[in-house]
Amino acid sequence: MPEVAFHTGLPDKVEYACRLLRKAWRQRQRVAVTADAATLGRLDAALWTFEPQGFVPHVRLAAGASPAPRLARTPIWLVDDGARAPQCDVLVNLGPAQAADAGRYARVIELVGASDADRQAGRQRWQAYRSAGWSVTHHARDGDG
Repeated sequence: MPEVAFHTGLPDKVEYACRLLRKAWRQRQRVAVTADAATLGRLDAALWTFEPQGFVPHVRLAAGASPAPRLARTPIWLVDDGARAPQCDVLVNLGPAQAADAGRYARVIELVGASDADRQAGRQRWQAYRSAGWSVTHHARDGDG
């Protein structure tokens, strides 16, 4: 079973994800990222621009698409609903629902925003993981707890 870590109270999940993915890339980890299409679009654009002199190598995998062999070494995969990333160590979820294939990763990182709707969806995911017997940890931003 994967380790699950919830990062909650995030004012901007996309900005937080950029920093998290940059750190993962520097540590040579392979990461799949799930979210709704609009959020993945914002994240895709932000990964090109959030650091003026930097770039986090990534690719977006559309629903129904298979990873192209030439992209196999790409460390960060933005995965549209219905697509399956190649083997990765970590799953980062920015979406409101639990990823259906979360069990295939060694670590799952759930990013939860500060809005009431996002917090409620995060609570539901937390309960689903706990009910399944998974180990869950919590990392709260100041003021969220």
